[in-house]
Amino acid sequence: MKCSPLAMALVLACLIGLVSIPAHAADTRPVTDSLGRTVQVPAKVDRLICSGSGCLRLLTYLQAQDMAVAVDDIETKRSGFDARPYALANPQFKTMPLFGEFRGHDNPELIASLNPAPQVILKTYGTMGHDPQALQDKTGIPVVVMDYGDLGKNKAAFYATLRMMGDITGKKDRAEEVIAFFDKTEADLMGRIKGIPEAGRKTCFVGGIAKKGPHGLLSTEPTYQPFELAGCKNVALEAGENLDHAVVAKEKLVVWNPEYLFIDLATAQMGENAGGLYEIKTDPVYDGLSAKTSGKVYGLLPYNWYSINFGSILADAYFIGKTVNPDRFADVDPAAKADEIYTFLVGKPVFAQMTGAFGNMAFKPLPLK
Repeated sequence: MKCSPLAMALVLACLIGLVSIPAHAADTRPVTDSLGRTVQVPAKVDRLICSGSGCLRLLTYLQAQDMAVAVDDIETKRSGFDARPYALANPQFKTMPLFGEFRGHDNPELIASLNPAPQVILKTYGTMGHDPQALQDKTGIPVVVMDYGDLGKNKAAFYATLRMMGDITGKKDRAEEVIAFFDKTEADLMGRIKGIPEAGRKTCFVGGIAKKGPHGLLSTEPTYQPFELAGCKNVALEAGENLDHAVVAKEKLVVWNPEYLFIDLATAQMGENAGGLYEIKTDPVYDGLSAKTSGKVYGLLPYNWYSINFGSILADAYFIGKTVNPDRFADVDPAAKADEIYTFLVGKPVFAQMTGAFGNMAFKPLPLK
């Protein structure tokens, strides 16, 4: 096959360096982020930073946390409370360089000074903190925004983010393993409660849910997912089935009078003389609650701590199921199950550390006197 003179000339020019192929054409590739932006990212990423609530958690799920060259300031803060399994499993985060404040309040100057420099910035909750495009323009580093999602109605977004992050970091296979793990675990939970009639489900309430900080007993979730996965009837659903958070009236809780009451131990951050446990122990309005008189008040692992700790949702669901539907969860040891979940997701069994930070009250009846 003969080549044209023009083709031969181009080949020779390339060989002797007269014509060059732009390096960026081969070294980058386009990614469409959750905001619909097309971002050119390196074809191979070895170094990055994770901006925004929960972003570093997802990187840890993908076993790619060693790619992070810096962290936001929530990772370096010293606190007696910490309910983030990914951080407990990676104490090295506490001594890493900083690139900004938590919840996406990035510092472009700090990022520009990092050595080694990140090749890409992964960012959750793109509308919070520093504007993604402005951050990209100021640093010259591609910023990819991802939808954090959840395990409920926004599960597809969560899975899409795992896949996008897996693609960028070269962890596609691990991303699929994590997705399969969540699907398999949810299927196990749903299989256990299958056939429980709606009318036969135990009435339950969860209080003390954190929302950008700790709250008291009346802070709840009408669509609290561990209740769905454990086969409970959430009395707070009456407050609004489209609400992901609500603070209900004290009188409402008394009227609902749930058979079981669970307290998210994030409320313990409010101190010994405040918070959900203190309220139910000391406020006489709650003395008539059947859950209190029967001792059916239990502590749960905080799950909404720097956004959703997905593993803790599953761990809480197994404990709640064991408590409310014991015949369906007879083979489950909730603490062991929690460590099984954490070991898969973050690489270490951290249940003891988590409950220890909250007075060892997780997965136990709470002291009411």
